[in-house]
Amino acid sequence: MGTTADTGFDTETLRRGIEGDSADTLASLYADDAEIRLVNRNAQPSNPKVLHGRDEIRAMLADVYSRDLTHKLEQCVVEGDHAAYSESCRYPDGTRVLSESMLTLRDGKISEQIMIEAWDE
Repeated sequence: MGTTADTGFDTETLRRGIEGDSADTLASLYADDAEIRLVNRNAQPSNPKVLHGRDEIRAMLADVYSRDLTHKLEQCVVEGDHAAYSESCRYPDGTRVLSESMLTLRDGKISEQIMIEAWDE
């Protein structure tokens, strides 16, 4: 992976942040005014959880990456001012979580993200 010339988005930083459990590394990829819309079993598509701004996003990332989980960046595709990636996670008891994200990029930073999560039940 690495920096994509067209967008300046650094996919290697994305990988290091996800696989290194580093909320600060991941937060550095977001614009100050970024927004995440999160959809999962608790936040349905008609009422997603919405996070506004890098500070709010960093707090959510700190919570997620402080848990006893392994995280892996499965795939990442960047084209123009958009990117998409798949992340897989596993708890020590074997419970798995899959996350798919679609990103809008501005000046090499994430300005909008739609994240869809699915958990083992």
